Amino acid sequence: VINSLLPLLQPGDIIIDGGNSFYTDTIRRVTQVAPTGIHFMGMGVSGGEEGARRGPALMPGGDENAYQHIQPILQAIAAKVHGNEPCVAYMGKDGAGHYVKMVHNGIEYAIMQLISEVYDILKRGTGASNEQMHAYFNEWNNGKLKSYLIEITAAIFKQSDTLTNAALLDVILDKAGSKGTGKWTSQGAMNHGVAIPVIDAAVALRTISSYKTQRTQAAQLYPSRVGKVHLTVNEIADALFAAIILCYAQGLSLIATASEQLNMQVPLHDAVKVWRGGCIIRSTLLEDFYQAYQRNPMLQNILLDAPLAAQLQAHIPALRKVIAEAITAGIPVMGLYNALGYFDNYTLERMPTNMIQAQRDYFGAHTYQRTDRDGIFHTQWS
Repeated sequence: VINSLLPLLQPGDIIIDGGNSFYTDTIRRVTQVAPTGIHFMGMGVSGGEEGARRGPALMPGGDENAYQHIQPILQAIAAKVHGNEPCVAYMGKDGAGHYVKMVHNGIEYAIMQLISEVYDILKRGTGASNEQMHAYFNEWNNGKLKSYLIEITAAIFKQSDTLTNAALLDVILDKAGSKGTGKWTSQGAMNHGVAIPVIDAAVALRTISSYKTQRTQAAQLYPSRVGKVHLTVNEIADALFAAIILCYAQGLSLIATASEQLNMQVPLHDAVKVWRGGCIIRSTLLEDFYQAYQRNPMLQNILLDAPLAAQLQAHIPALRKVIAEAITAGIPVMGLYNALGYFDNYTLERMPTNMIQAQRDYFGAHTYQRTDRDGIFHTQWS
């Protein structure tokens, strides 16, 4: 496409890729057109069908001077928050716009997985009806969990099937599709050495959901004995709230690390600012994250922000209880569990990985460092 456009363009013209392109492809295209004097900008766009009608969240990256030329156009079409504040900002150099959008999609995968697990706990663990779950999610969307995904989940419970008059949700096949952006996020995190276990779990579980025939066979070999959970609706809501914070923390830490390693110079406060409206992961929590980055623009992980830490700490007991009850009842909660596992390990001053280093040195002479002195050491174990 670029090659067909180049003969029609002049130096200073701008090509904008508003699709879900992989960020390395965007970097390559920026380099490809640079000698011609033409600017290539990769722009993440989020909002779905509603965003097309009412304005999306826009995440452009590339040459900053080129962005200044298109900024008025983008501000005009972007979603607005707080009256007339446009949900668009310059995300950084080269492939930054598409990188931020990729991670946005990874966070989207994870939050959707967390919500589906809470739905399962409510449905099978407490016996809640669709009508009751509609009421719960509707109430949650008027409080600290207020977000687009909570809002549409409440609406889904009320939708009837035009073919059977049953609840539409109950006749939808349990095989989740994907476009691949969640997988890209997991791969990117591996490449940059960043742990994002909730997003990884969400990607893996969509894959497992595709094993419908195998799962049906396995269910006959291993009959389910799902029990009831002893939880209040408020405890479940608090657990979801904590897990969602941890999900955002993982995604944002990936952007921070990748931005540094790839020299993209992503302004994280602008990323969360843009996500506050128009996009699929918009949430009132993003205001708290925005304030955290205002307090410290170089924050590597939002879990290190004291006000957010206090907020999260108050909800961790509910997350522990919900996970324990769900596991005891036989309800899978891989997303919730990975959120808690991340928290417990990230906040642990001394992990048991000293054992792993000892094992590595034992069988492979990979050496180790010590806690009591500097240097690299090796032991003859046997």
